[in-house]
Amino acid sequence: MKVTPWEVEGSIDYDKLIKEFGVQRLDNKLFERLKKHTKTLHPMLSRGIVFVHRDLDFALKEYESGKNLFLYTGRSPSGPIHIGHVFGWEFTRWLQEKLDLELWFQFPDEEKFLFKENLSYETAQKYLKENMLDIIALGFNPKKTHFIIDTKHASLMYSEAVKVAKKITFSMVKSSFGLNDSTNIGAIFYTSMQAVPAFLPSIINNKKLVCLIPHGVDQDPHFRLTRDILPKLGYYKPASIQWMMIPPLQGVQGKMQSHNSDAAIFLSDTPEQVKKKINKYAFSGGQATIEEHRKKGGNPEIDVSYQYLKAFFEPDNEKLKKIHDDYKSGKLLTGELKQILIDKINKFLKEHQERRRKAEKELDKFIFKM
Repeated sequence: MKVTPWEVEGSIDYDKLIKEFGVQRLDNKLFERLKKHTKTLHPMLSRGIVFVHRDLDFALKEYESGKNLFLYTGRSPSGPIHIGHVFGWEFTRWLQEKLDLELWFQFPDEEKFLFKENLSYETAQKYLKENMLDIIALGFNPKKTHFIIDTKHASLMYSEAVKVAKKITFSMVKSSFGLNDSTNIGAIFYTSMQAVPAFLPSIINNKKLVCLIPHGVDQDPHFRLTRDILPKLGYYKPASIQWMMIPPLQGVQGKMQSHNSDAAIFLSDTPEQVKKKINKYAFSGGQATIEEHRKKGGNPEIDVSYQYLKAFFEPDNEKLKKIHDDYKSGKLLTGELKQILIDKINKFLKEHQERRRKAEKELDKFIFKM
């Protein structure tokens, strides 16, 4: 198992990861507290996909005492957006809507250029705009969502990043991210920029606010450093709420990645591409033959099509349970399960692509004005 902000490989042992990272599991007490404000639980919470946190109880306490809370998430442009990204952003959008919060959405357009040898700066810039349009199309509130771009908002962010950088030693960065003496100095400095949105709204509003960061568990090392540094600068530690990795089509190991077109479904894919990818590549929990499947049943827990339905594409718990039970009993065949997912993804993508065509007119509303 390898889990870093840039690489996820192998079969993920989440119990081991919880111990290594020092995060806490979400429990019923926190669920009930959250439900007082949201009325219902998002399926990703109730189904255990959003599963751990740091200081969510403190964040909710501050929210309840005067709404001194904001959200922070981000996207590092390096390729097209796939549905693995959408799961977490949909949860973030839900939090924004239910809690009526400001969201600061960072686009660190230098990150992947610094960390990937084969990615040019120009390519990252090309994907910056493409990614922003896809995110707008997901339905975030333009009045409460602020896009900040590292290279474009450098005059706003850099002065704060250097304050963070002064508190971080090279040994801290090396131990957190596995960097070494041959790592370029831009990559070493980068985490200072990523820390800035966690306290930038406090500076802009001249008021000490609490930051809640929804993110994949693989990104936790970045924000552990941020949590160590911010109190030294006079700000609250950011809280976080974190989700599991969404597997690639070919199996339950690792996570979906933009660089592998056969292992991911992109928001730009056509209905034919979606159908081909799922039928050809989606890892099945079914048996080798129809007769054997009818007799023994399938394993939904390792079946990728079922996992995608569970994570996002089937919000109705009763319908999901029926799919689960029918597949496990052998009543529902693998091809039928895949077709359910194909239909749901294509419906989602059709609506998304229509909204995306209109998103360019909205872009200026989202980019933060200094």
